[in-house]
Amino acid sequence: MNKKTTIQGLKIHYIKKGKKDPLVILHGWGGSSNSWSKIIDSLSEKYTVICPDLPGFGKSDDPKRAWNINEYSDFVLDFLDKLKINDFYLLGHSFGGGIAIKITAKKPQLIKKLILCDAAIVRAKERLTPRQKIVKLGAKIVKPLKNNKIIESIKPLAYRLAGTKDYFSANNLMKETFKKVRREDLRAFASYIKKPTLIIWGENDKITPLEDAYIIKDMIDEAELKIIEDTDHSPHLRKPDELSKTIEDFIKKQV
Repeated sequence: MNKKTTIQGLKIHYIKKGKKDPLVILHGWGGSSNSWSKIIDSLSEKYTVICPDLPGFGKSDDPKRAWNINEYSDFVLDFLDKLKINDFYLLGHSFGGGIAIKITAKKPQLIKKLILCDAAIVRAKERLTPRQKIVKLGAKIVKPLKNNKIIESIKPLAYRLAGTKDYFSANNLMKETFKKVRREDLRAFASYIKKPTLIIWGENDKITPLEDAYIIKDMIDEAELKIIEDTDHSPHLRKPDELSKTIEDFIKKQV
């Protein structure tokens, strides 16, 4: 199940589980194949689920420089080519959704169906909450005290309050990568998608708000939208059973 390979000179960890039609899952920023373990276990009974730790995440090497979405999409295509996977269902969550939509626009002949889960496709606006603004200001104030024991001890609490741990806990290379991918607006690629597409969104998502789901749906011909109630940006963690069933129902549906 846990496997390793080398792609573009990088050591890559991935999970491959199941023996039927391939379903490729691309995790979000700060995630990994491990964060999708419940979905993988559930869906591997009916599909061969492949979920790589994207470069810079999980047990995979960091990229050798700060990458953008295009470079991540090229990496995934190289990864799948090495595994000889060329006819598959593709699911992308958050940051992985941006990669997935670019892959589908570039190589539509490889994709059976596309699933976008709380996908980061619309360019992120400056959506700082009041408490995030306070933490951002505080970070500037305490920077000279970086190694102070008291400051270090309250960092985890500050990250939880601000909801910005993914950025502040990253190394410098991945911070630069984060800045690159966050600036990208992938809506232009959405208009090229002609594959059956399911858009899944957490009703209370504050990272990629629900309004983004409607924007994306309007740009993809005949895309379906499923809103998962009472959940946030991570339905794979909050409501894995409902998400698994939603994915399976969509894949099984006749076009």
